[in-house]
Amino acid sequence: MAVPGSSRALRHLAHGLLWAFSLAFLLPLLWTLRSALLPEGQAYALPPVWGPWTLENFAQALGGPIGKALRNSLLVASLVVLLGLPLAAGLAYALARYRLGGEGLRFAVLATQMLPPIVLALPLFALFRLLGLAGTLQGLVLAYLAFALPFMAWLLLGFFQGLPRELEEAAYVDGASPFGVFFRIVLPLSAPGLFAAGVLGFLLSWNEFLFALLLSGRDTQTIPVVLSALITQRGVLFAQVAAGVVLSVLPVALLARLVDRYLVEGLTLGAVK
Repeated sequence: MAVPGSSRALRHLAHGLLWAFSLAFLLPLLWTLRSALLPEGQAYALPPVWGPWTLENFAQALGGPIGKALRNSLLVASLVVLLGLPLAAGLAYALARYRLGGEGLRFAVLATQMLPPIVLALPLFALFRLLGLAGTLQGLVLAYLAFALPFMAWLLLGFFQGLPRELEEAAYVDGASPFGVFFRIVLPLSAPGLFAAGVLGFLLSWNEFLFALLLSGRDTQTIPVVLSALITQRGVLFAQVAAGVVLSVLPVALLARLVDRYLVEGLTLGAVK
């Protein structure tokens, strides 16, 4: 028989543990935000100080290389999703319904995710240098598509396999063509999965560092490369790095907040067949 007092105590204990775990995850982000709002000389002062607050670090970041890198990252990640998601959806549907390429092609799609990035980065650097694409945003987009497209296709493959075949068969009986079934039946039903694949593909491109370090030029660097370069002879510009980190996390957090319902639904439906 449950005792009301003990049940309440367990509930409070569970809430306390959840708050402790949440603070453990949020504390580094909150500390970074605090450092970004302090002057450079006081960001790493000991003991820690709590003012005066300033937005100067954000203004310097947006007016310098970090602002340009944010625009480059946003452009590259958006193009990767816009170009890669339709291709990934078509490839995943062909693998799920028509067994295109058999198990060999499925394994090849998955195998691209098993390779260490450095194995692909060095041949791509040599190839892009030969083609004149090294140091350009077009080269970065093509390089990111090489690993983001298989990732999104593999994610959508499980989602398409979970769709009821009866819906597509009913559309065929009504005279729909294979392209009509794909565009008018499958894609609308797959909206949560497409959102999930698009958001994860965007995050993959946004946070990628190695390809950007090797393939980008002075004017095409993305935000991870620029943040890693804020080390001078005087040491790390801690407040500016913190402001850059906050600015780099902000678009991703807003995007995740806008589509979190579709993201969770898409990942869940893709996992349950």
